[in-house]
Amino acid sequence: MPAPFPRASLVVMGVSGCGKTSLAQAVTDALGWRFIEGDAHHGPDNLAKMREGTPLTDADRAGWLDTLAAQLGQPPLPAVLSCSALKRAYRDRLRAASPGLRFAFLDITPDEARRRVQARAGSHFFTPQLVDSQFATLQRPDGEAGVLRLDATAERAQLTRQVVAWLTREETA
Repeated sequence: MPAPFPRASLVVMGVSGCGKTSLAQAVTDALGWRFIEGDAHHGPDNLAKMREGTPLTDADRAGWLDTLAAQLGQPPLPAVLSCSALKRAYRDRLRAASPGLRFAFLDITPDEARRRVQARAGSHFFTPQLVDSQFATLQRPDGEAGVLRLDATAERAQLTRQVVAWLTREETA
């Protein structure tokens, strides 16, 4: 049954391999919200670069972030977006499009991220060689308002409960 709370959307963020899509889908299912898969909005040039193992630049990500920001503003609201949101500037761009936007940061070690990305090699466009570039680009959201840090190695059901409880507390605070 969809929960009547909260009204602000959520981004499930982190480096590749942290479990963004899985957790975002689970939270979507728990709350009855709209799901936006960030990777589905990459243009063909970005996908080609990543398949080749070439890291994306800020310029490469600009149009993608604009598309995601527009998606966050479209009904029905609220929504759950899976998006790496690696830099503060990227998160701020999304925040500008969606007042009250919150972020669930899936924190993971480089070794665990590499292991997970390697395990899905061949079925996903993101290559294991790009994991290090994601960590090099990552500006951790520590200290930013509206961010919940999560241990990406925890069970999905536990993470889902944590996110839903956090959103509920934030909405009623």
